[in-house]
Amino acid sequence: MRDQRITKLADILVNHSCRVKKGDNVLIDIFGDDRNLVREIIGKVYEAGGFPHIQLNDHTVTRAVLMGTSKDHMTQVTELQKSIMRKMDCYIGIRGANNINELSDVPAENMSLYMRLFNSQVHSEIRVKQTRWVVLRYPNESMAQLAGMSTEQFEDFYFEVCNVDYKKMDEAMNPLQKRMEDADLVEIKGQGTDLRFSIKGIPVIKCAGECNVPDGEVYTAPIKDSVNGHITFTAPTLYQGTVFENVRLEFENGKIVKATANSDANTLKLNEILDTDDGSRFIGEFAIGVNPSISHPMKDILFDEKINGSFHFTPGQAYEEADNSNRSAIHWDMVCIQRPEYGGGEIYFDGELIRKDGLFVVEDLEGLNPNNLK
Repeated sequence: MRDQRITKLADILVNHSCRVKKGDNVLIDIFGDDRNLVREIIGKVYEAGGFPHIQLNDHTVTRAVLMGTSKDHMTQVTELQKSIMRKMDCYIGIRGANNINELSDVPAENMSLYMRLFNSQVHSEIRVKQTRWVVLRYPNESMAQLAGMSTEQFEDFYFEVCNVDYKKMDEAMNPLQKRMEDADLVEIKGQGTDLRFSIKGIPVIKCAGECNVPDGEVYTAPIKDSVNGHITFTAPTLYQGTVFENVRLEFENGKIVKATANSDANTLKLNEILDTDDGSRFIGEFAIGVNPSISHPMKDILFDEKINGSFHFTPGQAYEEADNSNRSAIHWDMVCIQRPEYGGGEIYFDGELIRKDGLFVVEDLEGLNPNNLK
């Protein structure tokens, strides 16, 4: 018997997120073992008149490749994948890693090559800019373990947060988008956080199921040199195979001048990543999370950055749609949850309190509070 939750998700991906039309080439890029969603997507692509193209990947194989790679080799890999991506109209990326730490022991210089060449040129420059794309995770035992749930319980959670009413969410986001477009100074205060920056003149983008599933954020970027103060992130963050906790960043005129994490080893690796290139110590994104069904971190950024009552602040590459001119091979979404159980906190736009302890406190934004979006 077909699981109608999977059918609904496939329909969202093909028809809402990617808006597949007749003649479109659709790359379905799969990491993981489950094929039920893939088969449903293929069927929906054919129904829309498109052509499905499949890439099957495995992180253990990727690790083996990266352990021995070189600049010449990664350049060849990148050129081959660029030629494929250029032929695509749409991209659906399904991530279902069985071990989130699979790439944790890849040498830093090799991982940097992968990020600067393959990831930057294939994904940041071609996929993001030239295709209608969406990326998502797919539930498995590993994700359930990260979330502290049974596999069945996590599957129920997964489909609840992915198959939300994105049309309702999109409409409720309009007042927040308008306020962010009109704002100059943003101030964020909380436990271990006292941050100030300007978003004046930077475009503001609503995210309601178009590029990420699950979704639920409104993002922009700070003016590159305007960030001052410090921030302590209350959610753990997984990047390049390592989980970092209690990340604290200090800023002077936009640049991260000090970065620490939960151990000396992680502080060292944190700073190695932030030294990837000239743009990796500047912020490329500021976003507010509003998904009503995601409340706690599970070390998966596609979920964690949408947590209601959270915001994320991103060292690295700015999106072209909300561009502050920062360029980098990395884009590292770090999440701070401001609900009371995570220490609370406030967000101010031009001196006006907008959100306190994770809930919007001005009338026009109350529609984005969890009880009003469910």
